[in-house]
Amino acid sequence: MTVLESTLPHPKTPEEALSLLLDGNRRYTHNAPHLDESPERRAEVARGQHPYAMILGCVDSRVPPELVFDSGLGELFVVRTAGHVLDHAVLGSLEFGVEALKIPLLVVLGHDRCGAVKSTLEALEKHMHAHEDIDWLVEHIKPAFEVSQHEQNLLDATIKAHVQITVHELQQTPILREAVQQGKLKIVGAFYNLDSGKVKLL
Repeated sequence: MTVLESTLPHPKTPEEALSLLLDGNRRYTHNAPHLDESPERRAEVARGQHPYAMILGCVDSRVPPELVFDSGLGELFVVRTAGHVLDHAVLGSLEFGVEALKIPLLVVLGHDRCGAVKSTLEALEKHMHAHEDIDWLVEHIKPAFEVSQHEQNLLDATIKAHVQITVHELQQTPILREAVQQGKLKIVGAFYNLDSGKVKLL
């Protein structure tokens, strides 16, 4: 059987991957999508995956990374948790993306009106404990609140601080840190606006 040449993007550097990702967001916001979910693309990626970017994002149903970045099958390696909170499964998944798949870009994607962050603020301001494992999320978002509590727009400030703290934490993990130091990986924070659909780097 003849193997067709891949039509998937293959950026050579983290910077090229970031440019490709942001181009997709521009298409999305200008209603000019070209994401490929065709049977042909499905057959192509079934032979192997070579995503060009990892997205660590929130579980919010309004922020699906594949649509936000106008990316088709096989292009993005996506991990999502409430408030993009880290745990061992998330870290292991991202480390796999770097070690096994050689993905050159990791974007931590926050968004406005994040329910997980909003719930955290409410719990902290009322000195209440959230139920069960939700309280675990609160404790991991709490540092962002502590550095943002005097900001005028507390919610947005906390969301953006949480993104930046998450980026810093990822940069300290041995596998990701080594890849960054070798120029094989770039880790950036970004903020998605629900109304405009635009993604801005932080």
